[in-house]
Amino acid sequence: MIYSVRGKIIHKGSDVAVIECGGVGYACRTTLATLSRIGRTGEEAMLYTYLHVREDNVELFGFAAEQELNCFKMLISVSGVGPKAGLAILSDTTPEKFALTVATGDYKAFTKTKGVGPKLAQRVVLELKDKITKEQLSAAGGADLDFSAAVEGSNTSEAIAALVVLGYSQTEAASAVAGLDPSLPVEELIRLSLKKMAANL
Repeated sequence: MIYSVRGKIIHKGSDVAVIECGGVGYACRTTLATLSRIGRTGEEAMLYTYLHVREDNVELFGFAAEQELNCFKMLISVSGVGPKAGLAILSDTTPEKFALTVATGDYKAFTKTKGVGPKLAQRVVLELKDKITKEQLSAAGGADLDFSAAVEGSNTSEAIAALVVLGYSQTEAASAVAGLDPSLPVEELIRLSLKKMAANL
């Protein structure tokens, strides 16, 4: 498993970045967001990667942020969503907005992506919401469950659910949101929580 690649950017295309590591160029399929975040050709970049293996093809996917990689892995786990559709969806949204869309069940937001119809968009929301629930039930302790129950239906609970979509545990998400103003919009709570967790790394 290739966890990440770091090296000089030797090519950038509409959906690919080629990173040279130790004399080998790794072609990483990626999103518009990642392409805009990494530097220009000749500069150094680091991408978190996912190796997708099929009988007839092996492809490497790369992302500038771990949150984007987590969203991609969740998307391609959904029946009917392949890597191409996963990249397309993530090219039209940020990890924060993606998580918010799933957490709030706003499937129509995904239909704005070319090639994603209402049925597929609904399936994405339904399957990922189910996964979040299972993860919360298996990973959360009693205190966390009490915390979730106390804020159920609030902006805080939606922010926690969105952070879980991004790959954080229930405990990490609840700790990050704790202390923030619950009257803030969900997207702002997510942004501030991510900033707080990044500062603690």
